[in-house]
Amino acid sequence: MPPTMRAIRLTGPVTPDQLTVTAAPVPDVRPGWVRIQVKAFGVNESEVTSAKGQSSPDFSFPRILGIEGVGIIDAVPDGSDLEPGQQVATMMGGMGRAFDGSYAEYTLVPQDQLIPFDTDLPWETVGALPEMFQTAYGSLTTGLDLQRGQTLLIRGGTSTVGLAAATLAKDLGATVVSTTRRAERAQILRDHGVDHPVIDDGKIADRVRQLFPDGVDAALELVGGPALPDTLHAVRPGGTGCFTGSLSDQWIIPDFNAFAVIPIGVRLTVYSGDAKDLPPAVFDHQLRSITEGRLVPAIAKVYHGLNQVAQAHTDLAAGGTPGKHVVVLD
Repeated sequence: MPPTMRAIRLTGPVTPDQLTVTAAPVPDVRPGWVRIQVKAFGVNESEVTSAKGQSSPDFSFPRILGIEGVGIIDAVPDGSDLEPGQQVATMMGGMGRAFDGSYAEYTLVPQDQLIPFDTDLPWETVGALPEMFQTAYGSLTTGLDLQRGQTLLIRGGTSTVGLAAATLAKDLGATVVSTTRRAERAQILRDHGVDHPVIDDGKIADRVRQLFPDGVDAALELVGGPALPDTLHAVRPGGTGCFTGSLSDQWIIPDFNAFAVIPIGVRLTVYSGDAKDLPPAVFDHQLRSITEGRLVPAIAKVYHGLNQVAQAHTDLAAGGTPGKHVVVLD
């Protein structure tokens, strides 16, 4: 094992063009932590924010970014039931924020946030999945308890989580309504299994109720606070809305009045999870479903090498193409 590795290690806020590759020490294995040889990782909005120095208090410099990654176990501590050579995914749990993440040739993560898997899918495909599939799956199950035959509204449908939620919900047997602000993206929604694309002009509840007069069974809120009241008015009494994301960057509703925001009889939950919320058996099912063509992962672009991370950040911030931006380490 060489003493150093290639990594993008930040000592303070940077612009995308300053996301340069440097040498960093290869992390040493310690009790409870496993070293992974990183093969691919998705680039996320939170990493763009962290690079600017605008992240929440759990983030600190110096730091190697990257809240998710996939690769091969390189070394394990004594007593581990994992073995070098296993394929694994990891995400969240402080990764790339409280401790160094995946923007490197090797990363060290807690053993309990690893998801072992076995697949012949290319790394560029698997690398797109952990964070967006975990968030989408957790929102549909823990957040909404979505059942086969139910109707689901996704507000913010062309986001990575929105597209993942659509394809997972169809695999669960739901009927999916999903929104986009741009009419030309309606076909993208259909390509990911959406039954009823809806163009979002800020008020969509009435149009959703034209499709389902009693309201939908469940709604996944990804736009955020400004959209939430309208989203909940598209839900039937006894149905559930889940607040998972805020594409608007407005997480707080000023002067929140529950009687004005939440319709009578509609339940409101939230979802925020980590790797433990995506069981290996579920991840394995998702991988097999992709192999068999039942799930379609939303991948915007694939980049090769750490030196392409700067371009990935630039492209993600520009928002031109829906889906995950994935970096593969060749």
